[in-house]
Amino acid sequence: MSPAGPAWPRLRVLQTLWALLVVLLAPWRLWAIKNTQECTWQVVLNNFETVGKKDASDRFVDQEPLYTVDKVFSQLVDAPIDPDEVRGLVSGKRERSWTCTPLGSGHLPTLSLQTYLGFPYYLKINYSCKGELFNLIPRYFVNVPSRPLWYTVDQAPVFILGGIPEEKAILLTDTNFKDFFLVELSIDSCWVGSFYCPQTSFTATIYDAIATESTLFIRQNQLIYYFTGTYITLHESNRGSGRWVRVLANECIKKLCPVHFHSNGSEYVMALTTGKHEGYVHFGTITVVNCSITWAVFIAGDYNLLLLVEIEDPSTRKYFQVVSYDLVSDYLVVLYTIPEFIPDARGLEFLMVLGTESYTNFPMVPKGMSYNPYNNLLFIWGNFLLQSYNSKNFIYLADFPKELSIKYLVNSFYGDTAIVTETEEIWYLLEGSYQVYKLFPSKGWEVHVSLQVMQQSSLYAPNETMVTLFYEDRRLYQLVYLIDNQQGRLVKRLVPVEQLLMYQQISNDYLLERQGSHLTLSFTNFCPFTVMRLRDLPNPQIYTRQERYRAQPPRVLEPGGFHSDNSLAVYQGLVYYLLWLHSKYDKPYADPVHDPTWRWWKNKKQDQVRGEGGESVGGPSPDPPSPSTCPGTVFAPHPVPQDYYFYLASNWRSAGSVHVDMASYEKIYDLKAENELPERIFLDKGTSYRFSVFLTAREPEPLHGPSFQLQSKVGLAVVLADPECIEAVVKEKVLVNRNSVLFWVTLSDKRFCFDQGISGHHLMKTSMLLKVVGSSGHCFQNTNQGPRMQGNLMVPVLIGCPPGKRLAFDITYTLEYNRLQNKHYFDCVHVDPEMPCFLFRDIFYPFFLIQDLVTGDSGSFQGSYVLKVVGGGPTLDTIKEYSEEDIYRFNSPLDKTGSLIWTTRNTTTTEDSAFNILSHNSLGIEWLCMENSPCHDTIPHSIFASEFFFKVLVSNRGVDKSTYCDYQLTFQLHIHGLPLSARRAFLILMVSASLFVGLVILYVISCLLSPYVVKVCNVLCWKINNIIAWESYIYSIASDTGAFSNTSGIKSGESSGGISRVVSKVAGENRTDTKETLRKKPIS
Repeated sequence: MSPAGPAWPRLRVLQTLWALLVVLLAPWRLWAIKNTQECTWQVVLNNFETVGKKDASDRFVDQEPLYTVDKVFSQLVDAPIDPDEVRGLVSGKRERSWTCTPLGSGHLPTLSLQTYLGFPYYLKINYSCKGELFNLIPRYFVNVPSRPLWYTVDQAPVFILGGIPEEKAILLTDTNFKDFFLVELSIDSCWVGSFYCPQTSFTATIYDAIATESTLFIRQNQLIYYFTGTYITLHESNRGSGRWVRVLANECIKKLCPVHFHSNGSEYVMALTTGKHEGYVHFGTITVVNCSITWAVFIAGDYNLLLLVEIEDPSTRKYFQVVSYDLVSDYLVVLYTIPEFIPDARGLEFLMVLGTESYTNFPMVPKGMSYNPYNNLLFIWGNFLLQSYNSKNFIYLADFPKELSIKYLVNSFYGDTAIVTETEEIWYLLEGSYQVYKLFPSKGWEVHVSLQVMQQSSLYAPNETMVTLFYEDRRLYQLVYLIDNQQGRLVKRLVPVEQLLMYQQISNDYLLERQGSHLTLSFTNFCPFTVMRLRDLPNPQIYTRQERYRAQPPRVLEPGGFHSDNSLAVYQGLVYYLLWLHSKYDKPYADPVHDPTWRWWKNKKQDQVRGEGGESVGGPSPDPPSPSTCPGTVFAPHPVPQDYYFYLASNWRSAGSVHVDMASYEKIYDLKAENELPERIFLDKGTSYRFSVFLTAREPEPLHGPSFQLQSKVGLAVVLADPECIEAVVKEKVLVNRNSVLFWVTLSDKRFCFDQGISGHHLMKTSMLLKVVGSSGHCFQNTNQGPRMQGNLMVPVLIGCPPGKRLAFDITYTLEYNRLQNKHYFDCVHVDPEMPCFLFRDIFYPFFLIQDLVTGDSGSFQGSYVLKVVGGGPTLDTIKEYSEEDIYRFNSPLDKTGSLIWTTRNTTTTEDSAFNILSHNSLGIEWLCMENSPCHDTIPHSIFASEFFFKVLVSNRGVDKSTYCDYQLTFQLHIHGLPLSARRAFLILMVSASLFVGLVILYVISCLLSPYVVKVCNVLCWKINNIIAWESYIYSIASDTGAFSNTSGIKSGESSGGISRVVSKVAGENRTDTKETLRKKPIS
C-alpha cells in the first residue's frame, strides 16, 4: 500500500492529534521522503471531545453525543438522506455491529463489510499510521517464553494474549497489534488445589487465552473464566475487567484447546481436565479409562473430535494414540498408535511410517496436534513432526531435528505453517512439500538484521524477546519486546520468510570458479521456470463473495488539506447511512433496481449535498431556500446541476470549505482480477472456476563440466483435498517458439457432495493446491511489496450455497404478468405502493427473483419450489402464525377437512404428495378459502369488499435439484374482494329482501291512505283554527266593551241602557254574519 502523504508523529497541527488529521495530497506523492510511515484509513471507535489530549494513541470508546450529530447533520440541508432516519440511527440504535476493514490504498478507501457479534463497534472514520510504540515494564516480557495466539480465524474482532508473569493481565488489541492495551483483570483467583487437583503452586499468570467472535476465555491456574460484557465495557476500569465469570468450578483444568473455525455460526472451546477427572474433555463429556488427554482438535465439518491420548498400561510403558470420537453417533475409534521411538530416516527428507522401518533411540514425545480443515492435513508435533491427510497414514518429516521440541504451531490455513520450539527457534514448512526450513536463528536472519540495522530500522534491537508469532493476511508477523537505550518497546514486525529463504539458498548453493587470475562467483537457480503468470482470471467477486462499497471522503478545500471534526463527522454519517441501507435492503419485495443505494440516490442524482443555510457544500444556491418541515433543514426549490457544485469546488468557493461528491458513494460490482487467484472460491452446484497458467521454462544450462544435461520439463500439478467432491481438468498447450507452456485449469463441483443449505451456512471446506513441480522453496518473484514465493498456490474452496444470494418476490413482473393473463388489474381502494393488492377471483401468478447481492445480478428463479400459507389475518395487526397441523390442512391437496386456502392445476407434488410443487411455468394459483379455512367468511369492515393478508412461505428445499441453496422467503400478500360464505350471503340476502319488501309495502299503503289522511288532517286543522279564532274574537270584543264603558260612565242610566241595547244588537248581527261566512266557505 502506497503512502498517502507525509506523517509527523506527535506533531500537533491545528490543535488536533495528527492521527485524526488527514493529508489528502492526491495529486502528488512524496516518495523521496525517507522513513515516511505507511498511513491508512481506519474505522475505529470515536470520541470527538478527547481527541488530542494524549501524547500517544487515542482509543475511541465513547458514542458521539446526539446533539453533536444533529448539529453536524443539520448542515446537510439537501442531502439524499432523511434527517429523521439519521437521527434515529444515532439515538435509537447506539450499538451497531458493523465493522469495516479498509481494502483500498491512499486516500480513497474501499470498505469491506463484516459483522462481529457480541462486540458492538461504534463507527468512526479515522486516519492513522503504522509503527506506534508503547512503553511497558520490562519484566513483563524480558526472558519470558513466547506463547501462541489463539482466536477464531476470520471471526474474532479482538486478540488477547496472556503469559505476563505473576500478573492477572492480558494484552488486548483490535488492530492486530498495531496498537494494544494492557488490561488488568478483576478475577477471584480462588485456588481450589487439593488432593484431586495436583497443582504444586499458585500463580497469578494468565496461561491460556482464546478470543472468539462472541466472547473471551482465559485460564489461570486450574480455573476457567469467560467474559460476559461487551468490547467497550472491557476498557472501563470501574466495571469492565470485573465482568469475568468462572465456569467449570468443580473441575481442574490443565489446558484450553482452541477451535480455530466456527461451525454454522457456533463457536467452541475445549477444556482438558486433570486430577480426579483426568481423561475428560469438556466438549460434551468424553471419558477414557486409564488415560490422559494431551490435546484435542474439533473437526467442525464432520462434527468429530480428534484426541491425542496418553495411555498408561501397567505391563508396558506409556504410549500415545490418536482417537476419533463422533459426537453424533457417540462412536469412539482408535485411528493411529504413535511409535514409541523416532524413525531412522537414513538421510531422506521424509519417511512413510508403516511400522516396518528402523527406529532411533530417541523416544517420541507428542505434545499437540494441528489440523487444517481446508486440505485435511493433520500434524502431530513434539520432538518430531508427523503429517497425514487422512488421520491414519502418517509421514515423518526428517528435516526437523529430533533434539528440539516444538512448543506450538502457527497455521495460516493457506498452505503455510510456522513452528516455534521450546528454545524460541522459528521453523517454516510449506504445506504440500516435505522440507522444513530454519528461519531463526540462521545465516539468512543475520544478513537480514544487518541490512535493517544499516537502514536504522526501529524494529530491531540488540536485546529482544519474542512474545508471540501469528499470521495476518497470509504474512507471518512477530510481536517482539525490544530494549534499546534502556527503553522497552513492544512492536509488531514482519518476518520476511521469502527473503530468508532466498538468503539461505544463495548462501548454500554457490560456486567459486577461477577464470584466469580471477575468482568468479556463480549461483545455481533451482527454480524450473523463469516466468509464471496467471491469466484469463474471471472477476473475483462472484467467487470471493465479498460485498464492497466505495465511499470517498469529502474533499477539504483548505490550503493545508487537513480534515476537521465536522468533515470527518459528515464522512462518518454518510458511510453509516450507507451501511444502514445495506442492512435494510434485505426485504421480501424486490426493488425495481437491484442496488441497496438506489433508494438513496434515485431522486437526488442531479442535486448535491448542501451546507448551512441552504448553501451547497459546493457553494451558495442561486435560488433562496424554501421552508422545510424538518428543523435545521432547508431545500432549494429547484435542483442545481452537479457540475455547478464541482465548478464552485474547483474554484474554492464551497461553503464550509468541504465538497461531497454524491456519485462517489456506490456499491462495487465490477471489481477486476489482479493477476492472482482469489482469497477463496465459493462453488455452487455444478459451477466451475477456470483460469490459465503461463510458464516459461528455464533455458538449459551446463552443470559446471564438459558434459551438458538438460533440466527436466516444467510440469504443473493440481492437488485436490477432496477429489470425490471436486474435480480439476488441466489442458496443456506448448508454445515452442517461446519455450513456454500454457495450462488451462478448470475446477468444478461434482454436484453430489453437499445437501442444500442456507446462503453462507453449512459450507463444506476443501481446497485446491496449484503446484509447479520442483518449485517449493526455490522460486521467488520480486514485487513492489518485496519478494513473493511462486509455484505453490493454495486456494480454499467452499462448497455449498454462496453468501449473498437470496430469493425475492418479483412484484414488478408479477403485476405485469397478472394484468396480461387476467385482462385486468384491480388494486385496493387504499393503495399501498409497497404492497399492491390482488383480486380474489383472479388467478394468481407469482414470480420470484434470485438476487446476487455481491455481483448485482438479478434473474428469474427457474427452479421448483413449494408455496405454503403459514399465517394470516384480516388486517396487518391481526396476522397470526399457523401451527404445523394448520399449515398442512390449509395447503395440502390431501386435506379432507375442507380447509384449503388455495389450489393449483399443477399435478406435480412432493414425494409424499403432501404439497404441490410450483415453478415459473406453473398454471397459477386459484384462491379457495374453503369453509374451515381462516379466510372463509371474512366480515368486511366497510362498504368495500373483504380483505385478507396472507403470510406466505416459499422454499425450494428438497424439490429443487439445480442448486445447493436452500432458498426460503416469507412475505405478506394482500388479497381483496373475498366472497362471503353462502350462509352469511343468504342471511344478508333475506334481511335485505325483507327490508326492501317492507319498504315497498309501506310505500303502497301510504299511497292508498294518503287522501283520507289529508282530509282528516284538514278537518282537524280547521277545528283547531276555528277554536283559536273564536277565542281571539271574544277576547277582542270584551276588551273593546270595557274601554267604552269606562269612557261613558258619566252619562244617565237611560243613555246607558240605550247603548247596551245597541251593543247587544250589533253583537247579534255580527254572530249571524260569521255563521253565514263559515257556511259559505268550502272545505279545502
